[in-house]
Amino acid sequence: MTATAEKTQNTGESAKAGAVPSFTVTLKIARFDPETDSEQHWETYEVTSHATDRVLDALHQIKWDQDGSLSFRRSCAHGVCGSDAMRINGKNRLACKTLIKDVNPDKPITVEPIKGLPVEKDLIVDMEPFFDAYREVMPFLITEGNEPTRERIQSQADRDRFDDTTKCILCAACTTSCPVFWNDGQYFGPAAIVNAHRFIFDSRDDGGTQRLEILNDKEGVWRCRTTFNCTDACPRGIEVTKAIQEVKRALLTSRF
Repeated sequence: MTATAEKTQNTGESAKAGAVPSFTVTLKIARFDPETDSEQHWETYEVTSHATDRVLDALHQIKWDQDGSLSFRRSCAHGVCGSDAMRINGKNRLACKTLIKDVNPDKPITVEPIKGLPVEKDLIVDMEPFFDAYREVMPFLITEGNEPTRERIQSQADRDRFDDTTKCILCAACTTSCPVFWNDGQYFGPAAIVNAHRFIFDSRDDGGTQRLEILNDKEGVWRCRTTFNCTDACPRGIEVTKAIQEVKRALLTSRF
């Protein structure tokens, strides 16, 4: 055997030895088409997956190879855009960050839209109520006085004060995990409060009092019941409940 042939054989054997084993997974998906359905129903699919596959990969297989009518949102597929939030085995998760092997693939994996928002089709919900609340808390820097002639300086300690809440990707996983939000469509919800927190505690911002007045509304921060659902659901690990408590404390003490 020539050296080239021996190298080729060894490479092939290595690839075979390192192959990722495959297995069959059953997905039970909530379906709803407003043009044909009067209510939501479940449909079951089987796909071949590997240990490194995510739920999003399985959904792609179904849409591309089995049923092109399946509808869901996704964009970056890397846990940054937040568009593929859905309920997987009863918990709010990002499909692109959820490995199939981590959600008990020996049993059917249930996939349904996040709760509390109107379902438009299959796994797609109307996000406008969510973004309405987000816009209402004025999630942008508000300053007074003349435009500065140089960069606004901020210490590392001041930056650390609101660092955690800058991580929000507006996936709505926290808000749609909240029982208060499910039962009261007027509640601002955790994500809006988190994004208000990000600016209330920014030392460069002058709009904190305005935001606190907005959140002091009957459907604002006081509706939180501190169940920690939001913190558990956040795919970015934000301490959502802690942020909400800090906003409450700022309202009570006028210190922020």
